Amino acid sequence: MNGGCRIIVMALALILPVLPFTPAFGQSKQQLEKDKAQVEQELKKLSGDLSKAKKNSRNNQQQINLLDKKIGERTKLINNISGQLNLLGLQMTQTQDSITLMQSQVDSMKREYAHVVRVLYGERGALDKMVLLLDTKSYNTAYLRTKYFRDYSRYRRRQAAHIRQKEVELHDAGVDLARQQRETTTLLAQEKKHKDELAREQKERQQSLKKSKQQEKDLQAQINKKEKQKRQLQQQIQKIINEEIAKSRKKAATGGTTTKPSNVDVALSSDFASNKGRLPWPVTYNKVAREYGRYTHSSGGQNMNNGIDLVCKTGTPVQSVFEGTVSRVFTCPNGTKGIIIRHGEYMSVYTNLGNVTVREGAKVTTKQNLGTVYTNSDGVAEFSFQLWKGTSSQNPRNWLR
Repeated sequence: MNGGCRIIVMALALILPVLPFTPAFGQSKQQLEKDKAQVEQELKKLSGDLSKAKKNSRNNQQQINLLDKKIGERTKLINNISGQLNLLGLQMTQTQDSITLMQSQVDSMKREYAHVVRVLYGERGALDKMVLLLDTKSYNTAYLRTKYFRDYSRYRRRQAAHIRQKEVELHDAGVDLARQQRETTTLLAQEKKHKDELAREQKERQQSLKKSKQQEKDLQAQINKKEKQKRQLQQQIQKIINEEIAKSRKKAATGGTTTKPSNVDVALSSDFASNKGRLPWPVTYNKVAREYGRYTHSSGGQNMNNGIDLVCKTGTPVQSVFEGTVSRVFTCPNGTKGIIIRHGEYMSVYTNLGNVTVREGAKVTTKQNLGTVYTNSDGVAEFSFQLWKGTSSQNPRNWLR
């Protein structure tokens, strides 16, 4: 092969295209970053909600629910970061491969270019423009040789520019790789931080769950205690009512040969009965805690509620539903106060009072103040009201307006 042919072959080798590296992960990465931002926003909101819930130490179940949501969102975030790291790993591998390929091509182009220069330098005498022109045997040959020198000069300039372009691309790829490495370092730090947070939240959840179980156990114990006290109160009220009926009968017997109630009692009973459905409520209440009748409590057993239980505001006053006589002021099993007012053969019962303003034997009028509802340590003021006709309890709903 003569010098001119070798130059043409090397020129073809040098001008083979080298495609720049273009990442194929842009859209996936954008979606991951968008999802990451949404999860971070949700985590921020949940953290605020959890802080508020912690202020209410009794609402432990809400804290557990919020922690469950946080753990779920935190796991999503960690998975998101892992996905970004995987994409970055693929990008870095592809970028590194591209850098290796471009470096190899640039080195090859430089070697070939240097080789062409050396060949031309060695044959500079044979390829001298004037020599070639003067040595021509025809005008066409001279023209072709002149065109060759002109094309070769353009090729050298083009090839030098091509090498410089490839070196810029190589530099840009190196910059991009460095950016990817920095991004990887940042994501790894974020992943570690969120894994540490996840471990802390899971530990906090376990502690909250343990606390919740203890609270549930304590609450069940309180419920059982309250139900026991309620049964005791029912027995206590029933006993007092039996005693009052026995006392009334004894009084009637002592005053004469008959055991029938006095005319005053009969009149009062008749008066009371005629007001059925029109008696005023003894308290102003927020809601009904339990209606009259038999019910199943949380332990699975059954109790009978002989009255109606009402949740009131703190300090709510208690009033008599009808005129009568205070036949008993007593202490309930839970330490609160109770009052029984006799209305002939009917009796109204007011329990769970914090204080009383009447005494036994006192005459009371309709809507007269008897005391205030007791408020417990949880801030709950629950009042219980019962109506009896003799030894039979009545549903207060049928009597109150």
